[in-house]
Amino acid sequence: MAVRHQLISRPSHAVWAVLADPTRYGEWVVGPSESTPLDRSWPEVGSRLRYTVRLGPWSTDGTTTVRHAVSGCELELEAVFKALGTTARIFLQLRPWGEQTLVVCDEHPLRGLGGTLHNSVSEAALQLRHRGMLARLARVVEQDRAGSWHA
Repeated sequence: MAVRHQLISRPSHAVWAVLADPTRYGEWVVGPSESTPLDRSWPEVGSRLRYTVRLGPWSTDGTTTVRHAVSGCELELEAVFKALGTTARIFLQLRPWGEQTLVVCDEHPLRGLGGTLHNSVSEAALQLRHRGMLARLARVVEQDRAGSWHA
């Protein structure tokens, strides 16, 4: 299981505001170039978004479904990448740390090729992906000066 954390220099409600906006998924998640909500209720349990991954001229879509959510604290997602027939569980936990937020990300493959081939090499790749993803999340949240967290 790939577990990584990042301290973000904003309160947890500012981090949650970004996580709760499905149109911003492509800004902080490594891989997708864009995202579109499929349900208006994101991030309620069962709500979904579609994302697009592009590699040069090649692109494919996937979906992400909210499997568990505690507003402002926890978001558990299932990402489905149909092109490879794989699914993954991504669990994000927000822990207030003074005026900052410690974000803990725990991801592991569930089904398909990712689950079958899961090993120490794929685990290391997930760690690298998480390092980039959490750094991007921190950058998006910390630069979001116009965000609702100022209220």
